[in-house]
Amino acid sequence: MDENELDDVEMDEELDNIIVLNDENGEEVEFEFLDLIDYEGEEYVVLLPIEEEEEDAGEVVILRVEDAGSEDEESYVSVEDDETLNKIFEIFKEKFKDDFNFIDE
Repeated sequence: MDENELDDVEMDEELDNIIVLNDENGEEVEFEFLDLIDYEGEEYVVLLPIEEEEEDAGEVVILRVEDAGSEDEESYVSVEDDETLNKIFEIFKEKFKDDFNFIDE
């Protein structure tokens, strides 16, 4: 395997981490998948917007995973409960405390 083949493999691995979702305006938004967290019988994904605006830089998005009825499909639903969001974010911070520099506001 030469260096170019290795670069291609690394690029493919990076692309596997990308999730494309539609926002409230129907526009596609790309996210980097960071983690899947089980909490109280539900699964939640932690995503990082790839193209974020300056004021939102570094903020993650947490969505609840919902079964879309087919085996290969799932949908993501926003989480309205701030307490649940905070608990999931705390779990995420603990798991990745050595990988990310978290800023407490």
